[in-house]
Amino acid sequence: MTILNLELPPGVLENEAKLLLAIKFYEIGKISLGKAAKLAGFSKGAFLEILGQYQVPVFSYSPKELEAEVFE
Repeated sequence: MTILNLELPPGVLENEAKLLLAIKFYEIGKISLGKAAKLAGFSKGAFLEILGQYQVPVFSYSPKELEAEVFE
């Protein structure tokens, strides 16, 4: 694990920065849901709700993959 020291601009709280970083890393597929939730300091369930608030999809299936999942 790498430790990152970051100077945040005024008005940006550490917890907010961790949450936004976790959301973005999850959204682009860099980390799993569990790791993102842990980074943000939330349970998986709570993090799923937060993803909904930020309109970040939990599943990222292509139309073809979704069709295969639904009709198999």
